[in-house]
Amino acid sequence: MVLRPLIAICGTTGVGKSNLAIELALKLTNGVRGGRWRGAKIINADSMQVYAGMDIITNKVPESEREGIEHHLMGFKEPGEQYVVGQWVQDAIQIIEETHVQNQIPIVVGGTSYWIQHLMFPNRLTSSFESNTVQQQSPISSDLVQAISRLPPTLLELLNALPEQPPSASANPEEAFSLYNLLMELDEPVASRWHWRDTRKVLRSLRIIKDTGRKPSEIINEQSSVAVEPRYRTLCFWLYADPPTLNGRLDTRVDDMIKQGLLGELLALQKIASKPRPVSETCQDNSMHAVEASAASVDYTLGIYQSIGYKEFHGYLSSPSPSDEVFRAAVEDMKHSTRKYAKRQVSWIRNKLLPALGDQWALQVRDRAEDITDAFLELRDLPDPLTLSATAREMLSVKDKPTEYDPECF
Repeated sequence: MVLRPLIAICGTTGVGKSNLAIELALKLTNGVRGGRWRGAKIINADSMQVYAGMDIITNKVPESEREGIEHHLMGFKEPGEQYVVGQWVQDAIQIIEETHVQNQIPIVVGGTSYWIQHLMFPNRLTSSFESNTVQQQSPISSDLVQAISRLPPTLLELLNALPEQPPSASANPEEAFSLYNLLMELDEPVASRWHWRDTRKVLRSLRIIKDTGRKPSEIINEQSSVAVEPRYRTLCFWLYADPPTLNGRLDTRVDDMIKQGLLGELLALQKIASKPRPVSETCQDNSMHAVEASAASVDYTLGIYQSIGYKEFHGYLSSPSPSDEVFRAAVEDMKHSTRKYAKRQVSWIRNKLLPALGDQWALQVRDRAEDITDAFLELRDLPDPLTLSATAREMLSVKDKPTEYDPECF
């Protein structure tokens, strides 16, 4: 069976992924040479851009710059909602199927690379876990039996009565840390991948242990040698800029975001964060009092509150008399966090995904991407990615190393 085509564009924040997606979509709409395919739609793969509003902090492409190209899975969730990789994959699959039926090409673009990875390749651990819960439970592994036998009474009691929902690490830090300690005792390799505050992943890992009778790390190791069939025939572009060039762009973008009204969006987010608290209507009208009353309950590891800028400016915006010095420190913190995030994105892409690189936009990115897209849709041979540039040879050379655990397997 011939797999249907998908174009994916990944890369760090600030390299022009959205611009390339729009330009490719315009080319496919106005002058496609791929036979049956007529046009394209863009599917967002940025975990922060799924939220409504907050366009500055999440760096959404303005409507006026989308050139009439349909954008999906963007701005459709409320800021307080959780939306995780499994939900996005299912939603993206549905839109991709609808796009193919219309003889159009889906273009998936975003900086949340593990979303793209799980779209391209089915999540093996989740499939294994779900099949095990439907069928008869497997015998408990000997290693797990030994680990359980060493548990102190409090953690054993917790294992036997896991909570239905992940607790808030801010509201219930003791419960959250106890869950993490339990996972550390039972499966240290997997526990080391999570932050103790990420209670959703911690609880998910514990449920796999309890429902399958196996350590998640055992399942991962067992499946690492099994080839996974891709869902689509995917052409994946990796946009890359060297750190000195990119860091300057990112610093400038933070300054531009502040000029465009970033602080107003952050204040709006603080108001949303304050709503679950039992604050009077009078207090809710006074946003600063509401923020002070709810500051302790804000969990920066969940939902849109993970957006870079929210945590960095929280102290400044919550202060009754913010100073210029505190403001400048918040700006520097946001720039530093943005640079660190871009570095993590590069590390993830190098370890997980391998397509095309470049630097000068029109010559090295757009024109090459359009030529490769034509060849992809016409079923012609594609160039070896290592031959595209010196940067490609450097970045796509993967040294032999132990298999890493997938941070979003659960």
